[in-house]
This record gives sequence, C-alpha cells and structure tokens, in this order.
Amino acid sequence: MQMNKLLAAAFLILMTGCTAQKKEAELILTNGIIYTVDEDFSVAEAIAISNGYIEAVGTTEEILRQYRAPEVTDLQGSYVYPGWIDAHCHFFGYGMNISSADLVGTTSPEEVIGRLKEQHEQHGGTWITGRGWDQNDWELKQFPDRQMLDRHFPDLPVLLRRIDGHAAWVNTRALEMAEINAATRVEGGDVLLEAGTPTGILVDNAIGLVSRLVPPPTRQQMIDALRQAEENCFSVGLTSVQDAGLDRETIELIDSLHRAGSLQIRINAWLSATDENFDHFVVQGPVQNEFLSINTVKLFADGALGSRGARMLEPYSDDPGNLGLYVTDRNRIEALCRTAHAHQFAVATHAIGDAANRTVLEIYAGILNGKNGRRWRIEHAQIVAPEDFQLFGDHSIIPSVQPTHATSDMYWAEERIGPQRMKGAYAFQSLLRQNGWIANGSDFPVESINPLYGFYAAVTRKDQAGYPGEGFFPEEALSREEALRAMTIWAARAGFEENLKGSVEPGKLADLVVTGTDLMTAPEEDLFGIQVRSTYSGGRLVYRHSP
Repeated sequence: MQMNKLLAAAFLILMTGCTAQKKEAELILTNGIIYTVDEDFSVAEAIAISNGYIEAVGTTEEILRQYRAPEVTDLQGSYVYPGWIDAHCHFFGYGMNISSADLVGTTSPEEVIGRLKEQHEQHGGTWITGRGWDQNDWELKQFPDRQMLDRHFPDLPVLLRRIDGHAAWVNTRALEMAEINAATRVEGGDVLLEAGTPTGILVDNAIGLVSRLVPPPTRQQMIDALRQAEENCFSVGLTSVQDAGLDRETIELIDSLHRAGSLQIRINAWLSATDENFDHFVVQGPVQNEFLSINTVKLFADGALGSRGARMLEPYSDDPGNLGLYVTDRNRIEALCRTAHAHQFAVATHAIGDAANRTVLEIYAGILNGKNGRRWRIEHAQIVAPEDFQLFGDHSIIPSVQPTHATSDMYWAEERIGPQRMKGAYAFQSLLRQNGWIANGSDFPVESINPLYGFYAAVTRKDQAGYPGEGFFPEEALSREEALRAMTIWAARAGFEENLKGSVEPGKLADLVVTGTDLMTAPEEDLFGIQVRSTYSGGRLVYRHSP
C-alpha cells in the first residue's frame, strides 16, 4: 500500500514537471494535413501559435508534447495552407464597386439596362455607375452606343466601365458635362466616333474626362467599402492582397484602420503614379509592418486586349490598322522608373500587348542591367514576342499573371491577334521558367475574387464547364504545387514579404486557410468549387463557414 502511494506521488511529480516544461502557446491546431509550402513542400500535422506568429510546426504528438495552450483545435483531417495572397487585385476598387451596378455576366445591352434600373431604384443618386459589361459576351460582339442609355436615362449622367476597366460606356448627358465632342483628343486614350459624333465609348485615358466628375465617396463610404471587401476576401481564404494602385488618401485611411484594429487584412499598397504619392511616399523609402507594405509603384504602359487598347507590334488581326495604345509616354515611364529605383522602390508596370511588353522590358533592362534583387514586375505579361522572353530572366524581371484572364479571353483572343502571336500569349509556364518563380493574382474585380478560380485555371487551362477538353494551350499550365506557391510564398516574395508570410513555418505570421478537400489531389473539376472552412489571420479566426 505504501509502495503504491510512493509510486503515485512519483508519477504526479513527473507529470507536473513535464507540464511545467511545456512552452505556452495561445492556440494549437492538431490532426491536420498541413501543406507548409516551405522549400521542400513538406507536410505537417500540427501548429503552435503565439502572439499572432507560428511558434512550431510538426506532428500532433510533437506539438502537444512541447506546447500547451488555452485553445486546442482538432482539425479532424482538414487541409491547411498558408493564407492565400492575391498578387494583383484592386481591393479598394472592388469594395467601392459593391455599391454600384454589377454588370458582370450580362449577355446583352438590354440586360445591362435592367440591372441599372434595379440599382437606381434601390440606391438613387445623381449619377448611375456600374462595371463589368463585356461586349464579347453578347450576341452582337460590338461596342454599344450612347443612344440606348439616352432612351432610358436622358437626364442622369451614366458611366459604365467595361470589365477590364480600360473602356467605358457613357450617355450623352455625361459627354455634355465633360464637354466631349468629335474634336476631343486625349493622349493615351480615345473617344470613339461614328459619322463624326462620339459614340459613347471612351477608351483608357479618355475615361478620366468623365470619371473625374463623379462625386467622390465620403470617408464613411470608403470605410464601409474596405470592410466589406475584407469580409469577402476572408470568406474565400485571402489573408493578404496587393492592391494595384492607390492614392495617398486611401493608403492613409487603410493605415489608420489597421492601427485602430478595425481592419485585419494585410495590404501591400502600390502607389499610383501621382506627384503627391512620389513626393510623400517614394522619397521617404519603402514602409513595411505586419499589416501594410508600401514598396511598389504601379505604372501603365498600354490598355487592354478586350477593348483593343493593348499596344501591339503589328495591327490587330480583326482590326487592320489599329496597333492599340500607349497610355503612358515611354520617356515618362523611364523617368518614373529611375526615380523609384533611386529610392529603393519596386516598379510594377501593366503591359498587355507584345509592343508594350517589349518597351517595358527594354526600359527595365536599361536600369536594372542584369541579374538583381529588385523584383521589378510586369503585370499581366499577356502577349510576349518569343524573342523577348529571355529578358525576364536576364534582368530578374518577375512576371505577375492572372490565370483566369487566359480562360476568360480564350474564346476570342486568337481572332483578335492571330495564331502566330498566340504562341507567346498567356504563356505562364514559359514565363515561370525565366526566373524559376511567378506571382499569381486575379485582378479582381476584373475577375472573380475567389483565388481557387485562378488555381483551377492555372492547372487545367479550362473554363468551369471543362472547355476545351484538352486545355487552352495546355503546355503552358502550371502544376498544382507551382500554382499553390504562386498564390502563397511566391506572391509574398514578389511583395518583399516572404519573411513574414507565404508559408507555414516558425517565425511567420499565423495566416492560414482550412479546407475539407485537398487541393493537391482533388479531381480537377472539383477544384474551383472547394469551400473554405475557416480562415485565420495572425492566429485569429476571421472566417468560419456556416453550412
């Protein structure tokens, strides 16, 4: 009896000693299948989290032996990934668009009118605005004109941006307010005419003649837009976004909300190329904290393929004589690049057409002059002349692509540029080979906010109906590992944030996504429909799916 008591006491002392030796954590996740996306693409079972950061990763047995926490969550075999990062989007613009007419997926101008009437009846206002129409989705694949808008909205100005944001459809009232007529000329833009009269279609820089007249949002409207965009992002597993072009006012608002703790999503805020941004931000040098990075300048070389504003080396196959547009003068692009370089800022330049890509590659090459660590980017890199691909690798220029652009454009792209140029179009695998890595984004709201749509498009090169069966130029598909890296660690690297996020490793922020289906093994037709079960930002549960 006495011996039993002694043994029990010894066991109690031993267990107390073991417990005391355990490290304190705030949250432990166990029994998962965790894709760490580290260098070896290793898989773990459990994570210990403290103060918003990952303390340790390992087996469930290892983590429970070393750590204790007031909250231990059994993942029950769920799949965990680093928080997904959109390497190119318009987060604030997406939020602001939520309150205007959503024209995505409209199949005719008449359907657009119907949606506008519904929106105006609900919200009213002195302007009617919307975004998302695409004439390529209509039976008559041609630009609409102002006359239809005039019939339904003769007194209110109307401004409707095309899905890519590089063309707009306006009515006569808006043209009159902006004093646009047949003689109006805009550098880097175009006012389309028919019989010597503006049709109501404005391309690229010409849009600004009207958009600058739209009343600016209130501060509260901006805050509401940011919070709604954040909520929607968390619901699809996005914990970080790279917002491709913001002004000083918006960046300072975002910073204030982060500091107040009322905005949790992490934002890499690219600077629009305004004098105010250069004078205030660029001259001070890059900024980075857990929530906000300011280290990149956003420039534009040309327009978009859908509106025939992308600048081509040879005319469009379906529009002889039209080479597209340079929306920014080459000398200005170079001057802005040199200023950014002098102040340690990266540059991300929008380039769609093969001429625009060549121009930007040449400008970058002249400044970067060979291999470097500056991580300057070409956004979209959509159509590249075959002889120009090597310039990406020669000068460490990072291709930043949007896989869903390929599957959105594939129905009409070859008609627009011809079969020969298609060999260098949407060439994600060829671009990846130049530096061994690539960054993937969505360009939302141009495309869906859901990053799994991009993951699916990258690995299958098909639309969600499974077309085309063999994939759209399938040799340019990414592997599943490459596609996951491109929306996690490679996206983080593109924003100089790989030491903070992008993989599930000790010392990094505990930004995590949990799903019930394995991205690495699920049938391809299931990929875009995978449901996010929960999202963590800094170890804090910010989204949980409610069945």
